Amino acid sequence: MEILKRVIKKSIFIILPLAAISFFIESRRLPLGILMGWLFGIFNLRSLTRNVEGLLRPDKATAKIVVLNMARLLMLFTAIFFLVYYRVVNVIGLLIGFTVVFALILIEGWKVGKGE
Repeated sequence: MEILKRVIKKSIFIILPLAAISFFIESRRLPLGILMGWLFGIFNLRSLTRNVEGLLRPDKATAKIVVLNMARLLMLFTAIFFLVYYRVVNVIGLLIGFTVVFALILIEGWKVGKGE
């Protein structure tokens, strides 16, 4: 959970200015896409963190975690599909928001691996 908190804190300082700057490029869809991509990335990371913690406990059922993972991915896919299909958000914005979270996960994981 420590990595999750650090990723959220650091990503806020990247996402909010990025969304504000993108407002001047495209007034609604691009900033909304960036924010939604960020939210999806944080939701995905939070779910993965919970699932990994569940795998480490012997009292939790592994089959239940697999089903929850599949349900989480289905929900993410469905939400992204409808947002893009109905042109609520910009696809590039979604990718930017999701990539910021992914890059911070890699950086924080690298720091933990190095022992910082």
